[in-house]
Amino acid sequence: MRHKYGQRKLNRTSQHRAAMLRNMSASLIKHEQIITTLPKAKELRPYVEKLITLAKRGGLSNRRLAHARLQDDAQLVKLFDVLAARYSDRNGGYSRVIRAGVRASDATQMAVIELVDRDVAAKGQDSGPVAEVEAGDE
Repeated sequence: MRHKYGQRKLNRTSQHRAAMLRNMSASLIKHEQIITTLPKAKELRPYVEKLITLAKRGGLSNRRLAHARLQDDAQLVKLFDVLAARYSDRNGGYSRVIRAGVRASDATQMAVIELVDRDVAAKGQDSGPVAEVEAGDE
């Protein structure tokens, strides 16, 4: 029986699960909206909300705890500078999970997880190489 067992295994080892949550939380903080499967989104929500709560409290020890869980310096700066200020007057519920239908290939439930009051311009930011146009090529 699984009484009082609070986490989903997601068919992964514990190290893979921790790395996956770390990478997905960094992507969510960077883009403020990601599309993933429903169980992964439900598992990611408390992970990210605890990171935002650490950022709201501030201080060196909370920054070190968040860095240990996130391990991405650029997203750590955004978390403590931008998101902590944005959610300073909110008492929780920093993210939402919206169902997004089923994936065509394997009929898996998909979901969109996003930060509440998100910056729309952050979606897709710095997500890949950008072709630069030279002045003479125009």
